[in-house]
Amino acid sequence: MTGLKIAYVPGVTPGKWLTRWNERYPQNPLQALRYDGEGILQRLGTGDSDLVFVRFATGTSPKTPSIHVIPLYDETQVVCGAKDSDIELYDEPLPYSTIESENFLDLADYPESVGGTAMAMEVCSSGAALLVLPLSVARLHSRKDVVHKELSEVPSTSIGIAWLAPEGDDPTNPVFEEFIGVVRGRGENSSRQASVAQRQQEQAVEARKKRQISQSEAAKNLKKAEAKKKAGARGGTRRGAKPGAKGRKR
Repeated sequence: MTGLKIAYVPGVTPGKWLTRWNERYPQNPLQALRYDGEGILQRLGTGDSDLVFVRFATGTSPKTPSIHVIPLYDETQVVCGAKDSDIELYDEPLPYSTIESENFLDLADYPESVGGTAMAMEVCSSGAALLVLPLSVARLHSRKDVVHKELSEVPSTSIGIAWLAPEGDDPTNPVFEEFIGVVRGRGENSSRQASVAQRQQEQAVEARKKRQISQSEAAKNLKKAEAKKKAGARGGTRRGAKPGAKGRKR
């Protein structure tokens, strides 16, 4: 197997998967980077990444004829506000309908060129407006002057793993399948792991060859034994016929 180039959106924490991979396949280390920009799926087409962890609205999918996507998990949504703001008075989960009249920041107004989510959180800390984020992203950009509450009644987001679909009838790269299996929690010896399945198939082929050789040798030995038995029977008949012939002469 060869190594893989992995990219992931902010909030994804792939450390356990990378550790598990490197423990199993130290000869094939992964290259992983967090990608804060837009269009992480474009990295697949340019060859900058082999697989990417992508975020999308739950119930939808960025899957296309040229891109495979496997949903992994849904994310909890939170609302962020300045410390000592009114949201601290609410219990969790906080229904969106109770705060929908408040001002909200739109992350689309904060591309990476102006500081991205970190800048939006700084504005949020001023008390100017609230900000809705996946919990993992809120934790990534946490600040002492910002609090967050679990939020309900809002569309949730999901994280999935994506890679380029094979061309034509080509099978999926077995290294991709191996990594996807690691992400999905399959054990090192799980028969669903590509390497294990291949090893089991090779072992089955080898065992079948050995059985065939053994059966062939057994058939040869049986044939030799039968031939020897027949030869012995013919020799016994000839030896028994001589005394009778002599008796007739007398």
